[in-house]
Amino acid sequence: MQVILLERIEKLGQMGDVVTVKPGYARNYLLPQRKARRATNANLAQFEQQRTQLEAENLTRRDEAQKVGEKLDGHVVVLIRQAGESGHLYGSATARDLAEAVTAAGFTITRDQVSLDAVIKNLGLHKVKVRLHPEVTVSVTANVARTDAEAEAQYSTGHIVSAEDLQAAVEAAGAEKEAALAAIEADESSDEESEETESASDSKES
Repeated sequence: MQVILLERIEKLGQMGDVVTVKPGYARNYLLPQRKARRATNANLAQFEQQRTQLEAENLTRRDEAQKVGEKLDGHVVVLIRQAGESGHLYGSATARDLAEAVTAAGFTITRDQVSLDAVIKNLGLHKVKVRLHPEVTVSVTANVARTDAEAEAQYSTGHIVSAEDLQAAVEAAGAEKEAALAAIEADESSDEESEETESASDSKES
């Protein structure tokens, strides 16, 4: 089937191009999504009349998408999931999950804008493309972990953190905190002793 594209379609063509596609692809995606029209003489003539307006509208949408993209590109979203010791999820993280996480972070997108070749089935840091506009694509990172603490450690190290590693990190942080508190108490004790010594010295002089 021949259609005329109303916007840029990756690996297919630019706005205004007349291309040949499979009938099912046209009927199930391009036509209902208003990304294309059947390439009839009437539609071609109508497109040429509306070309300037369509191009202006596309430019406006692209500029808005670029502004959002500058803020969203490189953003990290955390997805908490249950998983086994090997890191394999009990379930999966889908395009819908990612869209909801990005939206919760303040960027409104739909699952159709998330370019995910296959659902995520393992813990870790996963780069995912988000298509804000046919000409604007950015990358976000899905930090899939079992807990918030694990997600934080995973992001810091850049790789999956085992339960043992996480426990060791928690214990190390606790020991560091105790050492810091002990140092503060020692300083306070030293200051009190100095004050007592000075007070005793003043009493003798008087």
